[in-house]
Amino acid sequence: MSAMTERRLWWAIGANIVLTFVQILGGLISGSLSLIADALHNFSDAATLIIAMVAIRIGRRPADKQKTFGYKRAETIAALINLTSLIIIGLYLIIEAMKRFYAPVPIEGGIVIVVAGIALAVDLFTALLTYRASKTSMNIKAAFIHNMTDAMASVGVILAGILILLFGWLWVDAVITLIIAGYVLWQGFAQMPKAIHLLMDGAPEHIVIKDVIAALENQDGVKDAHHVHIRQLDEHRIALEAHIVIEGISNIDDLKTTIKRLLQEEFSIGHSTLEFEITRCE
Repeated sequence: MSAMTERRLWWAIGANIVLTFVQILGGLISGSLSLIADALHNFSDAATLIIAMVAIRIGRRPADKQKTFGYKRAETIAALINLTSLIIIGLYLIIEAMKRFYAPVPIEGGIVIVVAGIALAVDLFTALLTYRASKTSMNIKAAFIHNMTDAMASVGVILAGILILLFGWLWVDAVITLIIAGYVLWQGFAQMPKAIHLLMDGAPEHIVIKDVIAALENQDGVKDAHHVHIRQLDEHRIALEAHIVIEGISNIDDLKTTIKRLLQEEFSIGHSTLEFEITRCE
């Protein structure tokens, strides 16, 4: 991550934190739960960026005796923390919204519209700041998507404020809150399996192990490939280990070079550990 990109992200974090306090204050003064819901979502975005940036810095540390594969998975752990907090926030908002249906409170629609309008401008600004970094990082991409959807949520809150101001429909505030909460939960539950899959040493979704085995066995001098395990070390690196039964040992170095090039070019597997055998092991 370049220094310019890091500065942009800090600007985005600062903007989201300031916006969170403005929205919470506006929500308390106006009585709007949807405004507070949008504020919590914005705060989760700021927290997501902070945790992601800390994880990226940790991930830069080189491998050592304790972490021989390095620290890149710190970013995946950060993503899991952020997604868990997102789900907790979503469930909390649903509970609070249901309470509002049974016990509505007075809401100042004018304040809601003004604060949500400010939020919309800040959300678009922070989305612009994170757009470039989102192309190379799963964590930052998630934050960018959150900022864009925050902008859409702010539009919903503005709509709620207008309807309350014109028609006195207090229930619209709870409905918008439920919509925001539903989206938050959908994002959390949709992304969490990906983080867990990576932490569980899962194989990349775009790689079929049978295809890898077939490609290995199609190489001249290879009789069989077994004990093939593929896992994703982090967001960008894939590792493989395999036992390769060969016809002879005279060309083993050339064969190893050929196989490693094949794995890199066809499957983007950059870290491979190969064990060559004359006969298939049990």
